[in-house]
Amino acid sequence: METNLDTGVKPSIIVRQTDHSRLTSLALAAPGRDLDVADELLAELERASVVIDDSFPPEVVGLGSTVSYETERGQARTVTLCYPGRADIERSMVSVMTPVGVALLGLSSGQSINWSGRDGHVHRLTVTSVENIKPSR
Repeated sequence: METNLDTGVKPSIIVRQTDHSRLTSLALAAPGRDLDVADELLAELERASVVIDDSFPPEVVGLGSTVSYETERGQARTVTLCYPGRADIERSMVSVMTPVGVALLGLSSGQSINWSGRDGHVHRLTVTSVENIKPSR
């Protein structure tokens, strides 16, 4: 499913119950400079379908997922979605508290979404593959 560019409708997303709870707390505690991203994360969490951890589909992006996506310019990227403290761009570890991290959360292979970067521009990405490893608790 893709974002409808004419209506701005976002694709449906799925989030693990544990991730939903932890990410809600993280977004609510975000410091001042991260408020815009925190607000976007809370909006995404609000619209997400929440599933128990054991029922989380393997093709959906969650925390700890390694996801490959293509940008609107045809650039291919592979990143692992993580909590802010584990983010490391050199290791392709992208924080869920970044605009692209929020955009990736809950998507599955084949889905596309438009997202606003910190540069103020609207970008588009399409997920091409997702690899999940059972999250540590």
